[in-house]
Amino acid sequence: MSIKKDILWRVAAVYIFTAILGLIILGKAVYIQFAEGEKWKSRAQNITLKDITIKSNRGNIYAEDMRLLASSIPYYEIRMDLVTPSLTDDIFYSKIDSLAMSLARLFKDRSQSQYKRQLVQARKGGERYYLVKKNVNYLEMKKVRDFPIFRRGQYKGGLIVRQYNKRFQPHINLASRTIGYTSLGERGNIVGIEGAYDHYLKGINGISLMQRATGGVWVPLNDGTTIDPKDGKDVVTTIDVNYQDVAESALLKQLLKHEAHHGTAVLMEVATGDIKAIANLERDNKGNYREIYNYAIGESIEPGSTFKLASLLVALEDGVVDLDDTIDTENGKTRYFDKVIEDTEPEGYGKITVNRVFEVSSNVGVAKIISENYRGRENRFIDRLYAMHLNERLGIEIKGEGKPEIKYPDDNLWSGISLPMMAHGYEVRLTPLQILAFYNAIANGGKLVKPRFVKEVSYHGQTIEKFDVEVINPSIVSQSTLVKAHKMLEGVVENGTASNLKTSNYKIAGKTGTAQIANEKFGYRTNSKVSYSASFVGYFPADNPRYSCIVVINGPSKSVYYGNLVAGPVFKTIADKVYATNLSLNKTLVKADEQPVVDAPYTKIGSKNELNEVLAHLNIPVEASGEVDKHSYVITSKQDGYIAYKPYRLNKNLVPNVREMGLKDAVYLLEDMGFDVQVKGRGKVVSQSLQAGARYQKGQRIVLEMSFL
Repeated sequence: MSIKKDILWRVAAVYIFTAILGLIILGKAVYIQFAEGEKWKSRAQNITLKDITIKSNRGNIYAEDMRLLASSIPYYEIRMDLVTPSLTDDIFYSKIDSLAMSLARLFKDRSQSQYKRQLVQARKGGERYYLVKKNVNYLEMKKVRDFPIFRRGQYKGGLIVRQYNKRFQPHINLASRTIGYTSLGERGNIVGIEGAYDHYLKGINGISLMQRATGGVWVPLNDGTTIDPKDGKDVVTTIDVNYQDVAESALLKQLLKHEAHHGTAVLMEVATGDIKAIANLERDNKGNYREIYNYAIGESIEPGSTFKLASLLVALEDGVVDLDDTIDTENGKTRYFDKVIEDTEPEGYGKITVNRVFEVSSNVGVAKIISENYRGRENRFIDRLYAMHLNERLGIEIKGEGKPEIKYPDDNLWSGISLPMMAHGYEVRLTPLQILAFYNAIANGGKLVKPRFVKEVSYHGQTIEKFDVEVINPSIVSQSTLVKAHKMLEGVVENGTASNLKTSNYKIAGKTGTAQIANEKFGYRTNSKVSYSASFVGYFPADNPRYSCIVVINGPSKSVYYGNLVAGPVFKTIADKVYATNLSLNKTLVKADEQPVVDAPYTKIGSKNELNEVLAHLNIPVEASGEVDKHSYVITSKQDGYIAYKPYRLNKNLVPNVREMGLKDAVYLLEDMGFDVQVKGRGKVVSQSLQAGARYQKGQRIVLEMSFL
């Protein structure tokens, strides 16, 4: 073969191979375009486009009077598209110094030169979603919109503002465990009202299409496909902020006084079961008391003497005893096998009536009544307790309700001492809220109602759902037994263990409780020490019950652990506050021929002119020295039929003492002197962060703690 033909053959072979390869590539391209086109388009979109969830605005939680208990505050991320086409180099570099200076002055986290250098580098790097600042509040965001370059808007100035919400409780620790919180784990919201009513509060999320930009960041694609989120609904609770504040303050005072580990106080409306206040305080490892755990709902413990009411109701209902029957409590001790049951009275009470057994809280008396009448038919006693639903959870919406434990005679843990021990509140377990619900049933005529924390749900101010009162049992005992129960409970305060709570203004009915707290490993004694739980539960006014209340304080460590002395004062403080502020409870009738007795009211330190106006309207006399005329503020004191004024002296160079002032006067006075005032709580000023009489500088912050006590 000649060289020419060999070359032509080789060239032809190359052309043929190239043509075949081209046809294969073309065929594959056609196949991909038409047969697999949708598949690869979808994959490409997944790489460059994605849907993101736009969080809805969570609904608010309100107190019964629509004061805010929990809400979401908007915060913002400030981002910048540094290569938006309208932002030319001339505009950017002529204004970057002013923008950097504005950002540095507002946020004070970086210098002007640092802001400028970072923004310039981001522009050179082609950043389209550069993070300028996060956790920006609303007022700061409004100022940012007016900064150089940013005032041109998103497309001309590159400003991108992204909103997100943070949950907060304006009253800080006020019922914080009951209000609850949101969590981000797999289980979502599980605590308090926030968790129980999450399906109302969370709203409906929206969807926005995002596109991958330079640097791998995702920016919103404004193509009209965004689905806007729908706001969550608002929840209106039954909590009264004023009563809640008093409950927490009174509980804290007793916890501090007795150096107790933790305590709880719950106030309930008798007719409805509405929870008006619920306080839970526990001492942390720093010695401070905080709302760490909801003991009222979750802690199931041996109640001690408060359970004696249930035991005696069983005996009274069965007719095995009556209030006037006599029980021999001996010398205050009685033995059941190896267990000695004792009374707190060293020499015992001797022979006393059943009514007196309850009034003095005789362990021996109650143990003998139940043991003697139900030995051999223990199931009858337990069945009666079960019929009163004491072995069942209340079924409240808030998660974490403790399980009540009242064992049956065929239980493996039942023993020869179980019956007398259960009679006076041991070998049974109940939560404070379950005990309160039982006593509340006695107060409202035998009707056991489910505790209610939320009364309605609203959306943009319109009520969309109301929650009715839920009756668990319309009658836990007969009316005749109920009358006897009322007599026993009133006798405890009038003549028994809680006589220190007796008041002339209204009647209290209730029961003290003092129980030893069992340790799972060591029984009732650990390191030779016994830990106690002190409680008081009851209702008021006794002759027309409107409110029921329970107070439980665990682990008092100052050798005082009786319910009347440790828990009783908290109950009394709460009851006094409710009675004093509820006009429907406190009605004073004056006969036509009598002149009402004017009692000088309590007044706070405040503005002299405003006090004069109010007291003149109420016809309350005022006595003041001539020196008072020179001062705008006065110190008041309640006298017999009049209010006395003393001058309130101010030194412009020294921190004033604003304790006992109302919020309006205290804030006006302090801000007028140049202070930055921060307020916590409601009521009158009980403490201030800066010591009175110390020197201060204008603009210095002072924190005022408020309380109704």
